[in-house]
Amino acid sequence: MKSPGVSRSAQALQDVESMDAVPLDALDFPQLRPGDIVDGHIISVSPTEILVDIGYKADAVVDSRELARLDPEFLASLAVGDPVTAYVLQPEDRDGNVVISLARAQQEQDWRLAEELLASQEVFEGVVTGYNRGGVIVRVGRVRGFVPASQLSSRWQARQDAQADPEERWASLLGEKLQLKVLELDRQRNRLILSERLALRDWRRDRKEQLLSQLKKGDVLKGVITSLTDFGAFVDLGGADGLIHLSELAWHRVDHPSEVVHVGQKVEVYVLNVDEERKRIALSLRKMLPEPWSLITEKYTLGQVVSATITRLANFGAFAKIEEGIEGLIHITELADHRVNHPKEVVQEGDQVQVRIIRIDCQHRRLGLSMRQVAEESYVDVEWREEAEEELEKGEGKQPVAKHEAVLAAFEPQS
Repeated sequence: MKSPGVSRSAQALQDVESMDAVPLDALDFPQLRPGDIVDGHIISVSPTEILVDIGYKADAVVDSRELARLDPEFLASLAVGDPVTAYVLQPEDRDGNVVISLARAQQEQDWRLAEELLASQEVFEGVVTGYNRGGVIVRVGRVRGFVPASQLSSRWQARQDAQADPEERWASLLGEKLQLKVLELDRQRNRLILSERLALRDWRRDRKEQLLSQLKKGDVLKGVITSLTDFGAFVDLGGADGLIHLSELAWHRVDHPSEVVHVGQKVEVYVLNVDEERKRIALSLRKMLPEPWSLITEKYTLGQVVSATITRLANFGAFAKIEEGIEGLIHITELADHRVNHPKEVVQEGDQVQVRIIRIDCQHRRLGLSMRQVAEESYVDVEWREEAEEELEKGEGKQPVAKHEAVLAAFEPQS
């Protein structure tokens, strides 16, 4: 409007001066393109429209078709003044507004996160949300990622039932947390391939370095048997593998680890040695068990008759095992009452025999056994008296002395 008493030329000059007072960047709006990600804040919310101020010459409006697809809970959480990130669908519609998508913005951010994870090869944690015969589904935000069966770790492979329906093979992994790395990404094909095997390989490498620097001889750890070889068993210690050599599996002789342990078995092991330079951890299972010879006097006595298995033959006698880790010698003179030129005349390896313990030497770990003396009267007499004493102990304080003597007499050998 023209001011009273001001000429047309003077008014024009005033208008020019007013425009000059406006900062140069006041009308400098960014140029928007489809696919741009912009930040703003909500200025109004209604059942049919959400308006967002993105600092542009026009307000941005959420695509009406998107409102019907958005999660009702997410919609209910939106309020005036809330900051939001949006994806530009159309820089300007016929009404001059910028058309935006909130869902696409979130997905775009997730794709960018996936691209960063691919570039950095960083390990991240994901939860299995679905499966098919080829593998499992893990989402990175709102982006659907796929872990092929070949990229799952061996721990899941071992758990599968070979007879199960192929379509349900990976059903047991639902809800499981996996350590993952991005293996392949193709946004145009909406393809995101993840790998647990690669992630675990890197994680185990770092974990092994940590364990090697912390472990010391004498430590006791819990682990799981992961594989068996002819020379021993490998144990997963929670990120690093250690080896139990065949000789450290048990106190007795072991020909193959499968005689003592199996894959998947939980064990408690003793650390024998840590070689940081060669990155090897030597373990022992037998050191977690009592040494059989330390208990022998608690379990056996001189004169006791026990079952035994012939294990080896030598010119001077036969070796016999009375339990795992405990072997004794039946000298050639103790095999029979008659003269024996070689043990094979009386016994063979693998024979089950009855023997009497005639010598116990814990210090030198020697046990003397006899087949010839199993029925010796002197030992029979000892056994009878032991039984009589046990009978007396049971009735101690209840039977008169005369009764005790009668019991003893009953066990005396008859002439």
